Amino acid sequence: MRSQIIRRHRAVVAAAAVAALTFTAVPASGSTSGSTATSVADAGVARTSGDDRRQLRTWAADTWRSFDALVVDETGLPDDNIDGDLDPGSRGGYTSPTNIGAYLWSTVVARDLGFISRRAARERMATTVETVAGLEKHEPSGMFYNWYDPATGAKLTTFPTSGDPVKPFLSSVDNGWLATGLLLASRAEPSLAEEADAVRERMDFGCYYDPAQNQIRGGFWDADPQETAPVPGDYCGMGADVWYTGHHYGAFNTEPRIASYLGIAEGQIPAKHYFGTYRTFPDSCDWDWTETRPVGEWAEYLGVPVFEGALPYRGMRVVPTWGGSMFEALMVPLFVPEETWGPRSWGRNHPLYVRGQIEHGLREADYGYWGFSPSNDPAGGYREYGVDQLGLDGPGYTSDQERTGVDQPYEGCREGSPAPTEYGDGVVTPHASFLALRYAPREAMANLRGIARDFDAYGPGGFYDAVAVRSGQVSQRYLALDQGMIMAALGNELADDAMRRYVAPGELERKVRPLMAMEKFNVGRP
Repeated sequence: MRSQIIRRHRAVVAAAAVAALTFTAVPASGSTSGSTATSVADAGVARTSGDDRRQLRTWAADTWRSFDALVVDETGLPDDNIDGDLDPGSRGGYTSPTNIGAYLWSTVVARDLGFISRRAARERMATTVETVAGLEKHEPSGMFYNWYDPATGAKLTTFPTSGDPVKPFLSSVDNGWLATGLLLASRAEPSLAEEADAVRERMDFGCYYDPAQNQIRGGFWDADPQETAPVPGDYCGMGADVWYTGHHYGAFNTEPRIASYLGIAEGQIPAKHYFGTYRTFPDSCDWDWTETRPVGEWAEYLGVPVFEGALPYRGMRVVPTWGGSMFEALMVPLFVPEETWGPRSWGRNHPLYVRGQIEHGLREADYGYWGFSPSNDPAGGYREYGVDQLGLDGPGYTSDQERTGVDQPYEGCREGSPAPTEYGDGVVTPHASFLALRYAPREAMANLRGIARDFDAYGPGGFYDAVAVRSGQVSQRYLALDQGMIMAALGNELADDAMRRYVAPGELERKVRPLMAMEKFNVGRP
């Protein structure tokens, strides 16, 4: 009986949401001068109503409780995850640089929204920064390893959940999020500036930058991992080779660009790197393993040829992510006002990307809900979710438990397969809707309220991590990364773009903003 009621309610909600599908899109043209934190809200356009803001404050207060439960008081390090009942005994037993960065900025949001005092926030962050300063790291690069014990701060060599050995790795993107948290903490709490900046300024993102490819690597091991893919090298004068991942981050619209931005801002990576990754791969049969034939033309910036490509999807042209997930596209603009600095590029693409996610969830797959991004799997473990057609990768990320993909043709190069006539048990994650809040506020609020109302998807620490909408199965666990994205989105919405105001001014704006202003994406609606 309950499932029948939910299905009927989903149909009504989906129909209403589709009928009212409107977006707070940033204008495609306009001045690029003015305050670094300029946004839709700064221009006097309210993204959410008074009732919505009261609801968002409640969600923010509950989400902060999950961080209060995740953090180990003695070290100030948050665990990676915790059960939905917030029992400290259910913590995962490991943490990462990204988790630590997320805790720092979430603490600032909690302070700015009045959930904790300024003194409490300062003490919390001071403990964290002091611990981070003492963590074992790769001294020549200043970079941090991927896994630490949150209770002791020790670098992990054995994974606590499986007992498997860990080959210590230093990730470019994870260190990017730690550096973001340190930069934000330094500016939000001046008493921490000296210590936080001392740690961050030793982090050299040029150590990931491969000048031959004009791209950054995924990371490196500082000891030979005894595998075939790693490539020995030394990009930044470390004095000894490290073993780089065999892959580069070649896709432009993915979250590793935060490491690229920070490296450019610090003068560690040349400005031309901004144009060194792919908007889409070129229009050629050499690339027919990717999603589908792109639409675009060549341009040149700073001497770098750029194929200004986009993928067609449901009457739109969109610069895709790698896998088609929300967090790849929209985690970075929590801190960097891309749509303002690049009004003809990101300012056009971000709202279209959100529209694509909504169209897939409500119309194409007919789930009644939307928001697809890597998250816990309600059936157990962790999995990537996304909209296949919004990704560059041919297989892409899929939106349901059955991994229903779309094998589109690549015209003139390969045939595709018939499009799916139905999808299975779609999995939505609330953090994806919070990421979309800036660009589709009414739709995001309606989606979140529906998830909270129709499923057992909300607990003492806010929204649980993921919901399979047809079976009703819920992953009743909290992840530091996903909760951190929610807190950052709410800090922007409820505290006047606080995350952007702390991070974006200075060298980041001076060096990265002009690069964004140069470019016009080949996106839009015909």
